[in-house]
Amino acid sequence: MSERPTVGFIGVGLMGHGMAMNILKGGYPLIIKGNRNRVPVDDLVSRGATEAPTAREMAERCDIIHLCLSNSPQVEAIIRGHDGILAGARAGLIVVDTTTADPTSTVRLAEEMAAQGVHMADAPLGRTPKEAEAGTLDAMVGASDEVFGRIKPVLDCWSGSVTHLGPVGAGHKMKLIMNFMAMSYASVYAESLSLAVKSGLSPQSVRQVMGPSRMGCGFFETFFAAALGDDPNAHRFAISNAAKDVRYVANMAMAAGVMNPVGAAVRNYFEQAEATGKGAEFVPTLASHVAALNGIDFADAVQNGTQNSAVQRVSAAPDAESTSKTR
Repeated sequence: MSERPTVGFIGVGLMGHGMAMNILKGGYPLIIKGNRNRVPVDDLVSRGATEAPTAREMAERCDIIHLCLSNSPQVEAIIRGHDGILAGARAGLIVVDTTTADPTSTVRLAEEMAAQGVHMADAPLGRTPKEAEAGTLDAMVGASDEVFGRIKPVLDCWSGSVTHLGPVGAGHKMKLIMNFMAMSYASVYAESLSLAVKSGLSPQSVRQVMGPSRMGCGFFETFFAAALGDDPNAHRFAISNAAKDVRYVANMAMAAGVMNPVGAAVRNYFEQAEATGKGAEFVPTLASHVAALNGIDFADAVQNGTQNSAVQRVSAAPDAESTSKTR
């Protein structure tokens, strides 16, 4: 492989655009595959990227290809398809899959690719599109030591933290553990807010008490900022993606022979929300969805909580006359 390998990128969307942009900034020749949304594609081309019409042509020209797609079926199609990566791959090509994918699929693909002399690495992402643009994402990597050494300089272009966890599949497994924990938190937050409101507490009081405690965390802050209306875009992760991820967690648990009853409950929350047409909404809207199942208008509860908080602030402020009489 040359000192500056040619890098391909398929999936230059919400996360992929920033990653690809930072690969360009790192000085690597970049080839991208376009999609229906031309805005990020045209932007990257204006910055010096070239565009390939098919994954097959990209594979013929690249040393390393990044994938940043929505799910494992998309990854399988782009690798195995008639004009897919394997149709044009040369021996020694490395495919870096940053998709949050099913590790059982990842391992099968890696075996197929190895038979053709193509290497697989999984490097799913932690953090948000903001960090993708800044080049400070977290990367959880599954790859052989040799492949990891070859791809790490490219990963460093778009990540602030790179952790090599083990062989192929290890990165996707860790990402599912992370998302299982996160979506479990989201489900508990949503259910707790309904319980609080039905019991006469305001959503704001839950945030006020829990946020500064040991139960507070970055996920808590972004979930509540979005759920309570401070910043609807504070946690930009779609319910459909969450539902997909917890389904993959179930597959992972079955493959490992591990009981996963909490995972089943979390999966039911997200699949029910997705089935009722809320898949495109962001995860914190789960609070409103669960509230509706409990006969609660969550928007009204938030509004009432805001008004009551304002009244409490006014009544708690001492006036000048009463203050002077106590001196």
